[in-house]
Amino acid sequence: MIEKEKILSKIKESGLVAVVRAESAEQAEKITEACIAGGVAAVEITFTVPGAQDVIKELAKKYKSGEIIIGAGTVMDAETARTAILAGAQYIVSPYLNVDMVKLCNRYQVACMPGAMTIKEVVECMEAGADIVKIFPGELFGPSIIKAIKGPIPYAQMMPTGGVNLENVGEWIKAGAVAVGVGGSLTAGAKKGDYASITSVAKQFIEKIREARK
Repeated sequence: MIEKEKILSKIKESGLVAVVRAESAEQAEKITEACIAGGVAAVEITFTVPGAQDVIKELAKKYKSGEIIIGAGTVMDAETARTAILAGAQYIVSPYLNVDMVKLCNRYQVACMPGAMTIKEVVECMEAGADIVKIFPGELFGPSIIKAIKGPIPYAQMMPTGGVNLENVGEWIKAGAVAVGVGGSLTAGAKKGDYASITSVAKQFIEKIREARK
């Protein structure tokens, strides 16, 4: 199994990606540690974080033994994707489809998850070579959008981000999502320095995903 397939397999197996919009590298590191303790498969360091590539580099170095998968989010173009990959990002997430970015990821065999909101956009992402299509912003339609897209395109691999919480995560999974991206509803404790709450919430997410898959 090639590295990219291993990454995708781990993300799907756990079903949970933590979207990290930290205020500093130190905070991002503490959130990551709390996520590992909670059983999260992957963290997505967004490029809205100051010096995101440096944060990715530090985390990639610290967790090179594979304790957690480090990815880059809010990647808007191929140039940023390349910067993230060189820093050590193992997968790339974007809020929309940028074909050059997907091409670059495929060139380097790095997992790529561009964003879409309609059936047409999902198909365009798949045609461009996306590994998983990020359904964003998820809160606009809720879990029913996954089910609706799965009707005509049953083989679409989708991961919603935005609006996923403990109350509805099971519905997203039952609707056919291969994983979910969770930001604020998982990492909110970081603002108050309460990293133990992130671990606790992560465990609850993992459990609900497991239950929904039964």
